Amino acid sequence: MSGVPAGAMKVRGIAKRYRTGQPGDMLPDLRETLMSPFSRRPTQEGRPPFWALRDINFDVQPGEILGILGRNGAGKSTLLKILSRIVHPTAGRIDMAGRLGCLLEVGTGFHRELTGRENVYLNGAILGMSRREIGAKLDAIVDFAGIAAFIDTPVKHYSSGMYLRLGFAVAAHVEPEILIIDEVLTVGDAAFQAKCIRKVEELVKDGRTVLIVSHQLALVQKLCSRAIMIQEGVVVADGRPDAIIGDYLSGLDRHLDVDLRLRTDRRGRGHVRLVGLQISGGDGASVAAGGPALFEFEVSSAAAALECVFTIYDSLGEPVCTFDTTNGGGGDSLKDGPRRSFRCHVPALNLRPGRYSIGMTIMSHDGETEDDLEIACTFDVLSGFIGGREIIADPACGRVEFPHRWSAA
Repeated sequence: MSGVPAGAMKVRGIAKRYRTGQPGDMLPDLRETLMSPFSRRPTQEGRPPFWALRDINFDVQPGEILGILGRNGAGKSTLLKILSRIVHPTAGRIDMAGRLGCLLEVGTGFHRELTGRENVYLNGAILGMSRREIGAKLDAIVDFAGIAAFIDTPVKHYSSGMYLRLGFAVAAHVEPEILIIDEVLTVGDAAFQAKCIRKVEELVKDGRTVLIVSHQLALVQKLCSRAIMIQEGVVVADGRPDAIIGDYLSGLDRHLDVDLRLRTDRRGRGHVRLVGLQISGGDGASVAAGGPALFEFEVSSAAAALECVFTIYDSLGEPVCTFDTTNGGGGDSLKDGPRRSFRCHVPALNLRPGRYSIGMTIMSHDGETEDDLEIACTFDVLSGFIGGREIIADPACGRVEFPHRWSAA
């Protein structure tokens, strides 16, 4: 029906429109479909429709690894759901050939009341495998996931890591001509991440096609043969991964010029939001390798028991370290009442010189995310001294420098 070879994909004119009601409310596709013949009135309270995607066009060749980049809210996940046939597009068409394997989020397609073994058979059947095929691959799937002791346990008792391992194992072992992955290569422990990456590389060597969404640019640079960038629901760049990553980073720098209060690329409940952020070195100077650093965060209103978590990422989006108020230490001085600001003092920031970014999350006392910014700001670490040694910029030497001393016998 598609007219394209196995493992290929042709995307033409894909668009997705949602009817908006209350802020943040999007009607499910089934309801939208059922109601559309009977509703000719304007959207609720005159609100215009929200176009998550507009006129998306690209081709994917057999055996290609395509990276899809874009900020939060750009439309990446909506596109993958359409490509995975979970969501129907408002307009456009997709031609593809071959078995499709999808891993969009932890536990997608699992039935909580069924055991791991039963879910392997269920997922395999959904993906087009016969019971005999699934049975022949069952041992390999369970071994890859590393959950043999729990394979006959209902998955509602699984941790998120166990969900992830089993979900990836099923998706990767159904021998898909096309495998679609959304962020999951960056979840779980380092050993499992490395195993997943090796499996993706094996699939590509066998001529399989892979589509990957990831905020970790180093992963896109390592794995992908091509990348596209989506911005506000439109493909704005298509080419070599290094060139697209450069465009993406340049766009982030321009985006960060917007006042924090006006930023729209954020997630969370929104009762409290980040409105101010400052980073300084000792005595207000610039941040230098090995020197002190002060991270200051201001929120929009005081609220009881707010928590603050931020992660420092390198220039390719790899996490370097995380600071978390919920992981208390003896030197902390957090007051118990309403909190309006946070300060994180780092006596010695042992980062090598370079450009870094901060991802920021504010959480309420009930564990709900109030505000989340994928990249709240960027900052530079200048050359400095760590353990008495001068540290200069050298990307080949990693991101962190430890004080140390040599001896020889």
